[in-house]
Amino acid sequence: MNTGTPFDEINIELIARNPGRNIHRRYSILASIDLFGSVIVETRWGRIGAAGQHKIRSFPRGAEADRYVRAILARRNSAEARLGTPYRIQSL
Repeated sequence: MNTGTPFDEINIELIARNPGRNIHRRYSILASIDLFGSVIVETRWGRIGAAGQHKIRSFPRGAEADRYVRAILARRNSAEARLGTPYRIQSL
């Protein structure tokens, strides 16, 4: 039995586009609870239209997964300073 904090499923799609600078990026985060009560966070990123890359991480508690997702979103939030183009939320 998982005694951690409750965790709401997350499905976020972020898009960064700037045709003038040839930037066409996507980043998605999918977090859900598996059959054993662990939280699985899957991230996918890459150029729009390409296969891209992905990473899957498992967390025993929702609080740890929440910190991980928040860190990812903080990094994506700094994209405008790094890339010159911000990520926009495509879907939640």
